[in-house]
Amino acid sequence: MAAFEAAMKLFHARKLKEAKELFQQAASGPERDVAQRANLHIAMCDRRLQQSTVSLGSAEDYYNYGVALINSRNLAEARTHLEKGLQMDPGADHIHYALAIAHALSGEVQPAFESLRRAIELEPRNRLTARQDADLAQVANQPLFSALLFPERR
Repeated sequence: MAAFEAAMKLFHARKLKEAKELFQQAASGPERDVAQRANLHIAMCDRRLQQSTVSLGSAEDYYNYGVALINSRNLAEARTHLEKGLQMDPGADHIHYALAIAHALSGEVQPAFESLRRAIELEPRNRLTARQDADLAQVANQPLFSALLFPERR
């Protein structure tokens, strides 16, 4: 039981490899109920460890993974992956655009503006897309964004 309790603490701290080892100890103990729960957690550790070993090799890989993270609202990690994609391909307008969305959804107005401005510089059609994008709605009505998205109103 002590091994199971220690494993649960590690599991919640996302130290999955260490937790798995303790769950394996708990699974071999005399308590059937504890062993069943430990085996269930071993399977969860295995699944999560497999998920975390994503192999990204290109700017497009980082972009696609970043968009998936935005969709799951893991915004900090999304920004990290999108920024890595931009390091590989600084002229990728769609990566700048996705980064703008990640910043906007995080409430980071200035970085969102800078990323969107760059995306529009690289591909002017991004202005029309941004006008309709629900993910940018919370920042789109601010004066900074209004001037960027609707320059004809000046």
